[in-house]
Amino acid sequence: MFLTSETRYNQWVRDHYRFLMRSAWALTGSRAVAEDVVQDCYTNAWKHRDQLRDLTLVRPWLFQIMRRSIFRHLPPCTVSLDDSDEGQWGEAADAGIDNRLDVVKALSRIAPIHREVLVLHYFDDMPTALIAEALEIAPGTVLSRLARARDALKSALVMPAQAPRESEQTTAPVGRRVTPLRKS
Repeated sequence: MFLTSETRYNQWVRDHYRFLMRSAWALTGSRAVAEDVVQDCYTNAWKHRDQLRDLTLVRPWLFQIMRRSIFRHLPPCTVSLDDSDEGQWGEAADAGIDNRLDVVKALSRIAPIHREVLVLHYFDDMPTALIAEALEIAPGTVLSRLARARDALKSALVMPAQAPRESEQTTAPVGRRVTPLRKS
């Protein structure tokens, strides 16, 4: 069957919207920003649909577009969970939701290059080769970033309330903590 561009686009939306929304929300920490990012992603995908040469790489291609859209929506190192997003769960939230919110908050405290690989690998079950394609890096680099990202996330989860060291305060904007790649 011959697919028109519009039919193919509609199929992309059906097949990848949840993936893109989940990824954008995890990367930005805000549902409102994530919705804007995903809408921009699909707008740009439609405009540049002729650039996709291999239809098996739709998901990494859409992720690249979504990732660039995040960079346009947010200044560097300002991604955090809004109080308005947190308040929607209320007092009756169960431990499972609290744990997921803790992970999202911890993700906002690690470096963006680590956040991306964790989201793609664990939230979206994307294989290493496709992560490499989506981030335009070598597969070995993906594995290296994953190892460092796990360590950074573990540190962010274990000590979330600890004040940043002076060396971190000089490199991160006010009110923002980023877990360093290596111990100083």
